[in-house]
Amino acid sequence: MSVNPMQTHGAFSWVEFQGQDSAAARSFYEKVLGWTVTDMPMQDGSSYPGILLGEQPIGGFSPKPASTSSWLAYVTVDDVDTRTQAALEAGAKVLAEPFSAPGVGRISVIEDPFGASLAFITYPQKDS
Repeated sequence: MSVNPMQTHGAFSWVEFQGQDSAAARSFYEKVLGWTVTDMPMQDGSSYPGILLGEQPIGGFSPKPASTSSWLAYVTVDDVDTRTQAALEAGAKVLAEPFSAPGVGRISVIEDPFGASLAFITYPQKDS
């Protein structure tokens, strides 16, 4: 039986490069790892550079510049708001309050008590 990380609570399901020059990072990783990166259309008319493994999107490159470069891992959760509140109560800082990204899902970003950042995401449910 195969587990779909985008539907499984607690599974790492996405990774995103964030930095000052995402285009240069994209080029670097395409060359070094042989990744296929394709522009995925978004509901707002923009596009998102998505990393494909075969035909499956597994991550991407944030189009928004960040002051420092890092990879942000996303973990699928059953309820972003509830899990963000639980993290806050357990000593985390909330770096991005829960928000809805049309066509993507509900997302928040925390910094755990040890200084590591992690994103929580609940994807839209697909009709069977």
